Amino acid sequence: MSRRTARPVAFAASAALLAGGLLAATVPDAAAAPAKYSQAAAAQQFKRAGVAWTSSGRCSDRANRRCTSFEKINRSTVAGVIDFKKAGKCAVTLTAGTEKGHASGTYSHWNGYKVDIKLTPCVNTYITHKFRYIGERKGDRAKQYRSPHGNVYAREGSHWDVTYYRASR
Repeated sequence: MSRRTARPVAFAASAALLAGGLLAATVPDAAAAPAKYSQAAAAQQFKRAGVAWTSSGRCSDRANRRCTSFEKINRSTVAGVIDFKKAGKCAVTLTAGTEKGHASGTYSHWNGYKVDIKLTPCVNTYITHKFRYIGERKGDRAKQYRSPHGNVYAREGSHWDVTYYRASR
């Protein structure tokens, strides 16, 4: 059988099995929850990439607002931070992760989409020169910049509040 006739035959067979309930569709759910890291796994990824973090409480307890936790952080958020560090060639220090005490919402710290990055001249210059200014955020008027991958960096008083909708990869 030639390749040209094999494809329609295979397609017809798959369609018949699918219609009969004998073959499950393998299309991923668009609303599927993002893959998560544990505290230890995220910390290992950050350490390996040279990303530092600090905690005012010197802890990583997700339930304590004085800690910096990575428990249940999205894998795409971790990848986004690492990609940002590599692209900017800046020292990156995280000052907040998934611990309680931040604003709620779908794309929140608690849900694993956000981290806070310490202000440094290198980080500040990279964001403001490489990303597109998109205006002030409603409420706190933080200046916002969007990366080419759609992630948003908002300059709050002492840090960058970063929402990673997707990694750069």
